[in-house]
Amino acid sequence: MSKARVLLADDNPAILEKAASTLASEFDVVGAVHNGQEALDAAAQLDPDVVVLDISMPVLDGIKAAARLTQSNASAKIVFLTGSQDALMCQAASETGALGYVTKLRLIPDLVEATKLALAGHRFVSRNVK
Repeated sequence: MSKARVLLADDNPAILEKAASTLASEFDVVGAVHNGQEALDAAAQLDPDVVVLDISMPVLDGIKAAARLTQSNASAKIVFLTGSQDALMCQAASETGALGYVTKLRLIPDLVEATKLALAGHRFVSRNVK
């Protein structure tokens, strides 16, 4: 059985590298981009199963990118990976259709689980969201 395909989007190269290495044993990381517009373009080309998006990115933020992915009927599940621990931001992310909300402080313990749950159609929120 082939591994699920994951596209990463974050403007911080160190976070992209950390996320890719965290996911690599369980998933096929098919791309890493630096803003929301690049995420939309790459998702159209690469047809990932999951798109992991930061919220604060240049050109097009993650919330808008997720909403556009959902509106385009893309089949990819969406997981946010963000520095924000704010419950209102988590709610805004959820309203885009995203299934996962992982804080960067909990990247290593939470990202694989959140991605697996999203693929199964279940929600995940890091426990430090307040």
